Amino acid sequence: MTIKEAVSRVRPLDAAAMRAAEKRFSDIAMPLGGLGLLQDAIIQLAGIQREPIPIIRPRAAVIFCADNGVVAEGVTQCGQDVTATVTRNMGQGRSTMAKSIDMDAFPVDIGVAEKFSFKGVIDKKIRKGTENIAKNAAMTRAEAIAAVKTGIELAGKCAQQGFRLVCGDGYGLLATGEMGIGNTTTSATVTAALTGAPASHVTGRGAGLSSEGLHKKMQVVEKALAINRANPDDPIDVISKVGGLDIAGLTGFYLGAAACGLPIVLDGVISCTAALAAVRLCPLVADYLIAAHCSEEPASALLLQELGKKAFITAGMHLGEGTGAAAGIALLDLALAP
Repeated sequence: MTIKEAVSRVRPLDAAAMRAAEKRFSDIAMPLGGLGLLQDAIIQLAGIQREPIPIIRPRAAVIFCADNGVVAEGVTQCGQDVTATVTRNMGQGRSTMAKSIDMDAFPVDIGVAEKFSFKGVIDKKIRKGTENIAKNAAMTRAEAIAAVKTGIELAGKCAQQGFRLVCGDGYGLLATGEMGIGNTTTSATVTAALTGAPASHVTGRGAGLSSEGLHKKMQVVEKALAINRANPDDPIDVISKVGGLDIAGLTGFYLGAAACGLPIVLDGVISCTAALAAVRLCPLVADYLIAAHCSEEPASALLLQELGKKAFITAGMHLGEGTGAAAGIALLDLALAP
């Protein structure tokens, strides 16, 4: 499915199913709107699934893993090799909260710099990491489009039974995640390019930078914006010039999931950055997004505002890898409990 085809297939939510879901809550002996944002999310899910009582099992998290050349600027606390290590661990069923909520997890190598073949990791590598955005464009436009189309393809497989570990239909609920050293720098730069916000408002400490490191990171974001001059009206241009392969893959995943009529639970700041790019490509995609938590990264609140979303959880989390999405799904389980 092409980007244009995915955009054309996204439908508005089913208003009748949403009204029925809302009535169901009003018939329960509890204060009106007592479940707050969780209740709103259940009604939204009903509109997406076109059924008064949504079903959020089986579910899967797809975690896009990629390296970023900007680590050469010293904007991270650890080396690039950590990306491959964590990707391998996720392929082995570690470093993820998915199992605790009965959710399948699929790490995807869309751009890890190291060449490897890890069991449990889906190989969709576009290239071995991106260029240093403080000196060059991250990737070519063709590579960015290929990564977006990869995300669309993976969402389509989730909608069918391409990833199911047992026989049956596809997944009813999807979650996103990412892994890539340096990706809070690329996400800050993409956010700044798409929104016009200054680097100081969207750049955070990532995995624990010192104040000196944070200042340097802001300078790198500003330099990347100045050198690459991405077009804010063209999300693909922004991603190709200052983004990452994980952001590109996630952007396509949101488009593909919405095109297939599947709800998607957002993770942290990188996931939300890609979500904004997807919504800029197709505004209707926003109706299929559910915000799990507000990350500690400063861009997170701005991104949620741009997306028109309110998150269930504000707990100072900033891990990524689908952890925030998993926490949000656990709350949805409680809200849907009989």
